Amino acid sequence: MNEKPSTLPPSPVLPSAVAAYIQAANDQDAAGVAACFVADGTVRDEGATRRGSAEIAAWVHDTATRYQSSIEPLAMVGDDAQCELSAVVSGNFPGSPVTLKFHFVLVPGGIASLAIGA
Repeated sequence: MNEKPSTLPPSPVLPSAVAAYIQAANDQDAAGVAACFVADGTVRDEGATRRGSAEIAAWVHDTATRYQSSIEPLAMVGDDAQCELSAVVSGNFPGSPVTLKFHFVLVPGGIASLAIGA
């Protein structure tokens, strides 16, 4: 059997908290995403900042309901303290799919902050 080699680039190796975030976000699991963050963690997306588990979970629930999006990691630069993930985000929104940058600040215990932008 002749199998064609994959033409897709390998998925980037992600810090565990980032990998858990991507999995929970793709599962549209608001509590799971919030659990990836430290207690006073923040998310900056669409011009607003959310702080703490309750606000982050509400943000995930809202965006999952509106966009039904999924995240496909393309590349990651940085280290276990700060990293920038480039990812294709697809969903129910104008311009989908789009490549976005996810800027993570990581601390022991999880994600301290996440900023999402173009």
